[in-house]
Amino acid sequence: MTTSVLVPSSLTREAEDKREATRKLGYVARAATVFRADRLTIVPDPDGERKLDGGFVETVLRYAATPPYLRKEVWGTRDELEYVGVLPPLHVTPRTGSGSDDSGSLRQGLVTEVGSDGRVRVNCGMQHPISLAVPSDMEVSKGERVAVRIYSRRPVRAKLVDEPLPGFAVDRADLDEALSRADAGVRIAASRHGVELTADRLGQLVEAIHGEDDGADDLTVAFGAPERGLPAIMGIDPDDVGPTDVEDVVTGSESDITRFDLWLNTIPDQGSEVVRTEEAMFATLACLSLTE
Repeated sequence: MTTSVLVPSSLTREAEDKREATRKLGYVARAATVFRADRLTIVPDPDGERKLDGGFVETVLRYAATPPYLRKEVWGTRDELEYVGVLPPLHVTPRTGSGSDDSGSLRQGLVTEVGSDGRVRVNCGMQHPISLAVPSDMEVSKGERVAVRIYSRRPVRAKLVDEPLPGFAVDRADLDEALSRADAGVRIAASRHGVELTADRLGQLVEAIHGEDDGADDLTVAFGAPERGLPAIMGIDPDDVGPTDVEDVVTGSESDITRFDLWLNTIPDQGSEVVRTEEAMFATLACLSLTE
């Protein structure tokens, strides 16, 4: 299962300053972590950006996604990271395997040195970088992020593995590109202009997401920015956002205009005129993470 979350480059548009923008991005990263998103994609929205552009958003989110023990070495000092001290900790849950050879915790490491003997030194949060053999089917280079499975700290027993890194990845892509990925799965636009989520519709939607078809369980959820929802970002009329019924997801329909399988309103009776992106992420992903 792959869960992708799409957020616009304009999502900090209402922040009064860099400090508040950084804090907001921290909660976006928290939501992605809590609901085990695999990918956080920044979609360009230059018309909605204000003082802080997509470059700022990407840098802070990438920093937040970097394990604390690697941040100083990877990022150094940058203007965009002036207020990263306000970022909430992510506390990414270590992933463990199910087999006897796969039972160690998975951590992210940074290759600090490549030797000529088929071994590398990796900083993975231990007291010192550790020396690891490179598997014959892997190629690594200095400065590369790698996955390390750690079986014991004293004595140190660990190995490089060809697995996705813990936590979520951050990238940038146009909306059409993100929605056409092979692992896009069910594509949902979170919007107040979508169909209101009810208990019955949630059951239908969970069944559609976690169905038996190939590619089932893959999910892509897109969010707008404060006072600038997805229709405005996409330059379309809110009346043209369909499909707006869960039955369309079950039958495999999609909008010819937006390419989403469903436009969904997960806060149907919102008490605030504006729901912030991070608030919409928690409300929406909490529902969509449910299983049958």
